[in-house]
Amino acid sequence: MELRQVRYFLAVAAELHFGRAAERLHIAQPTVSQQVRRLEREVGTDLFDRTTRRVTLTAAGSAFLPHARALLDAERAGLEAVAVLRSERAATLRIGTHVGLGARLERVLDVLAVDAPGITAELCSLGPAARLRGVRDGDLDAAFVRGVSASPGLELVPVWEDPLVVAIPAAHPLADGSVVDLAGLAGLPLRIVAREENPHLFDTVTAACGRAGFEPAMGPGFTTDQDTLAAIGTGRASWTVYYAAQAEVMPRTRRTVFRPLAPPGLALQTYLAVRPGAPARRLTALLAACRDA
Repeated sequence: MELRQVRYFLAVAAELHFGRAAERLHIAQPTVSQQVRRLEREVGTDLFDRTTRRVTLTAAGSAFLPHARALLDAERAGLEAVAVLRSERAATLRIGTHVGLGARLERVLDVLAVDAPGITAELCSLGPAARLRGVRDGDLDAAFVRGVSASPGLELVPVWEDPLVVAIPAAHPLADGSVVDLAGLAGLPLRIVAREENPHLFDTVTAACGRAGFEPAMGPGFTTDQDTLAAIGTGRASWTVYYAAQAEVMPRTRRTVFRPLAPPGLALQTYLAVRPGAPARRLTALLAACRDA
């Protein structure tokens, strides 16, 4: 049984006239008659009573009619599902990012390129509030965020924890070890972004220092990655923190080193902010890439 035969059968059943059915299908009448006859031979009985004056459905034709409609409905549904999948795979995925993602973002994009090659990732580096607003307003499909556990109108999906590492002078005795005990940094000024710029990071680090038994002495503020690392490596000994994934992609210098913190260490949760509801397939692909990366 061919779907075109079912389609011709339905046209004749609707018109109860082979000529009008052929006009409706934009094909020649003999073709309609021939294909309907083939369908009847396949099902083993006549589906129409034909006379010179009229065409009517037989009992078998009436019984077959709803199933024929269901067959074409299934065909349409299948084609629509494939069309949706094809369009979503070819879609552009607008993602809000920030510099601290570092090598982690590279791994996510690598996995996404392999698992969903039809998706084009468009990266938008924005501040935290702008990222959340972009997703909420529909300007972004998703955004990586830290430091928030809830945001009105958005769903925050945990994707990974980002360990923090310390940057210290290569000449400092602490640089000789494979890890750094946070308490050992008590005598060094801390270079960190102002609290109003990144309250979650600032509070996480200063609270950890408090648990280690000291209040950090605040040194000059964190400016740029390059300038801050240069200042740590050449000026008065000081320290700062980086996300481990960000440190992976930072240029190495002879004057500054990165070291992980001794257990239990420090880590911040990263979320993927999306609009509520079932994610589109491309967001499913992004979430899977985050998991696999």
